[in-house]
Amino acid sequence: MGDTLDNMINKIKKELKFLGSKKCAINSARFFKTGVGEYGEGDIFLGITVPVQRGVAKKYIETNLNEVEELLKSEIHEHRLVALLILVEQYKKGIELVRGNIYNLYLKNTAWVNNWDLVDLSAHKIVGEYLLDKPRKVLYKLAKSKLLWDRRIAMVSTLTFIRNNDFKDVIKLAEVLLKDKQDLMHKAVGWMLREMGKKDKKLLIKFLNRHTLEMPRTMLRYSIERLEEKKRLYYLYLGK
Repeated sequence: MGDTLDNMINKIKKELKFLGSKKCAINSARFFKTGVGEYGEGDIFLGITVPVQRGVAKKYIETNLNEVEELLKSEIHEHRLVALLILVEQYKKGIELVRGNIYNLYLKNTAWVNNWDLVDLSAHKIVGEYLLDKPRKVLYKLAKSKLLWDRRIAMVSTLTFIRNNDFKDVIKLAEVLLKDKQDLMHKAVGWMLREMGKKDKKLLIKFLNRHTLEMPRTMLRYSIERLEEKKRLYYLYLGK
């Protein structure tokens, strides 16, 4: 089993290394804030576009969960993203038992889902989908985590609920995260509120009327992007 696992992982890693671009890797390292003290500090990039990584994930969709988990624990960004994209593909095609295993694996390894693109391309497609018809206490636990990426997973997972016209947890989690210190969380909360507003504008307006004075500027700006100009200016004037 060990030899098979190592061989499959090495095969994926070799293919990704071949597909990499040094120039793209440098740009990615800058874009994803990998400098000292930044949110992506120390992350390593091969320099591969997301569409190409999607292709690799689909090619290796039969990779077993032990192998995917091993790949997810890599220090290289693209290894982790391909692992997550494989999980997303497997989740879409899996039966309930398989989906439960993927969900549990994902939550066990959130420390490796450690940049905003990794979260945004996977959280709602695994965690959100799994919890669509289940209790959601785990999201509130994640929302109170000290780990930034746990909190972002909690918020971004609600995108699946929004798409199914289910807004209760979006609002509750937004309120829990209203005073979060991280700009990446301000963006995530504002993004989900904006998406909710596309479905139910009155509900967004109700939230804004209650919380505009408390909302960080970035969160507010993201949440009102799709409102008509007059309303946007009104809430910007009210906000910080």
